[in-house]
Order: sequence, then structure tokens, then C-alpha cells
Amino acid sequence: EVQLVESGGGLVQPGDSLRLSCVASGFIFGSVVMRWVRQAPGKGPEWVSTIDSSGGSTLYPDSVKGRFTISRDNAKNTLYLQMNSLKPEDTAVYYCATVLGSRQMRGQGTQVTVSS
Repeated sequence: EVQLVESGGGLVQPGDSLRLSCVASGFIFGSVVMRWVRQAPGKGPEWVSTIDSSGGSTLYPDSVKGRFTISRDNAKNTLYLQMNSLKPEDTAVYYCATVLGSRQMRGQGTQVTVSS
């Protein structure tokens, strides 16, 4: 069974940092592109970052570039998202996601709330 389990979210103040983790199982993690997406209340999903299978290439939208860093440890089947200089507009549920064949997969999400 394919599973993606996120953790690491929480309530933080503007300017703080958080590190999200996503543990994958049920597929060959080291062979697939992984991404983080987020969804704020009342809004559609927003792409946050992408990393290739080896971890050598990453992509970010302008909204998080320079503040967020995606990484992976293929030996641990784990995806990470280091989030620095958090802003209130980063508040959302964060999901790790991938595509397996024709199936779009994502975890249950972890809530990140940035508020003073």
C-alpha cells in the first residue's frame, strides 16, 4: 500500500522556521519526483516545490523562493521541506505528493499556521 505521511507542522510566529517531513512507503521512493503542495482555507492547491529523484534539481515558485528548501533522503524514504522566514500567508495544510503511473498521490497533510 502506498503511503505518504507528513509531520512537523504547527503554530509559529512570523519570521520563525519549521521543518516538515514526509515518510514514504509502498513504492520505490528514490525513483520518483516528489513535490510539496499546500492548500489554504477557501483556496485551491498551490504548488510549493519540486525535487527530482536524486535530489539534484529543485524548483520553487516565486512566493517561497529563497525561504523554503526541499530536500530528500532516499535511504530513509523521507522528503523534507525547510521553511524559514515564515509569513502569515504561508498558513495552509501542507501535503507531500507524487505521481505513480497515472495516479496522483498525496498524504493526509500537516497544518502550518503562522500568526502573531
